[in-house]
Amino acid sequence: MTKQFFAEYFRFSKKERNGTILLLLLIFILILVPFLFPLFIKEKTYRQDSFKKEIASLTIRQADTTRKYYRKNDGDDQPAYFQPSEKNYAARQIWKGELFYFDPNTLDETGWQQLGIPDKTIGTINNYLSKGGKFHKPEDIHKIWGLSDEEKRRLEPYIKIESIANKNSYPEKNYNNAATEKTSYSMLAIDVNTSDTTALIALPGIGSKLAQRIITFRDKLGGFYKIEQVGETFGLPDSTFQKIKNRLLLANTALKQININTATLDELKSHPYLRYAIANAIVQYRAQHGNFNSISDLKKMALVTDELFTKAAPYLKIN
Repeated sequence: MTKQFFAEYFRFSKKERNGTILLLLLIFILILVPFLFPLFIKEKTYRQDSFKKEIASLTIRQADTTRKYYRKNDGDDQPAYFQPSEKNYAARQIWKGELFYFDPNTLDETGWQQLGIPDKTIGTINNYLSKGGKFHKPEDIHKIWGLSDEEKRRLEPYIKIESIANKNSYPEKNYNNAATEKTSYSMLAIDVNTSDTTALIALPGIGSKLAQRIITFRDKLGGFYKIEQVGETFGLPDSTFQKIKNRLLLANTALKQININTATLDELKSHPYLRYAIANAIVQYRAQHGNFNSISDLKKMALVTDELFTKAAPYLKIN
């Protein structure tokens, strides 16, 4: 009886057998599809890659045909400072320099880097200058190999060749002392408490942004009372400050002072050395204990350290 039951249960008609076979075949095909899919797109991918390579090759060939070269003229009294073409010249980076007025005859490596000039091109310029070459006019920048036409057009309006223009004003050089340096108008020291952005930009490594930051910091402080304060300017690298330190002086040391007995919280916190925490502590102390009898009374507050007091005291007063 059981045998007959299983025989009846597993018996398939012809139609059912065909349907089962067809279902298994479809399952098998679906399993194989992921493995067969790359075979159908291989040719398409190859054609796309090939097309991209052809476009890249065409771009490089087009750049090579439009590149300009300069040669030394027979009447040119300058030494040659040109080099062969560089591979992938068309792939130059987008301009990232900061523009400021400069003298190409005296600008140091840091200054060229701030202008966005590549290190290899800076080496070419330094090599040219070390061999006695000079830039006599702004248009001479067009002869520098390694600069794109766009870079040359950007730089040219900012070139101020003061050393050549003031050549006759140089003091007589002492040839017996190898350490004696040339001096010119561009090497004169400037008063950091009265100088404007134009005077600061003449310093090596100082562009328009840094010059404006120095002046903004000076105005917020109320003036500088020592040269080292300039080095606290936001964004001014210490290496750049050390280069310009000897070019700075303080002929005018009159400082703008804040009366700590009458100044409001906003007036106090606007000073770079006080900020909100110290300013609020001064106002609260004044409200609890009355007016300050002397500037040294600030030391009674826990937030005022000896270092902070030394820095801020010149800018404070009590009457």
